[in-house]
Amino acid sequence: MVYKFRVILDAEEDIFRDIAILAEDTLEDLHNAIFNSFGFDGMEVASFYTCDDTWNQEDEIPMFDTGDIPGEQKTMSDYLLSDILDKENTKIIYVYDFINMWTFLVELAAIEEVVAGNTYPETIFSVGEMPDEAMEKHFIAEDDENESYNEFEDDLDEEDLDMFSGDDSFEDYGFEENWN
Repeated sequence: MVYKFRVILDAEEDIFRDIAILAEDTLEDLHNAIFNSFGFDGMEVASFYTCDDTWNQEDEIPMFDTGDIPGEQKTMSDYLLSDILDKENTKIIYVYDFINMWTFLVELAAIEEVVAGNTYPETIFSVGEMPDEAMEKHFIAEDDENESYNEFEDDLDEEDLDMFSGDDSFEDYGFEENWN
């Protein structure tokens, strides 16, 4: 079977590529097809991320094993496309170059029969030119409703500190003469 993906650059303009690739190819093959179709040199590190239907990022699938125990972490080359993407699970996020954070939304658009004579993977449609720089990312932490505090806020005010006034049990060490 052939998977047809729409790979959309996370940018203000419409920039995307449609890529046809064999279902038995790996995520590493898809990674190669993406960076080639967008004109990258392939010299930067990249990762795929599983996600839900609304593009919320979940688990990372890296290019290289970065785990504590060599060989324990699965990488792009360990996953066939058909293992993680199908009619129900159609979305995955791709990030290329962790300095510039080129981010792509990758969606499985169709599953079709192999066309005899076609070479896969192939870029079958292209819209838009790559900008010179990636869009700036803003990382926003989720608010935890149970923890509404500021680590620098202790809820003490001047009245709370009055408990020390008039207490002669504290010796004033001064500042300048004792800290030089």
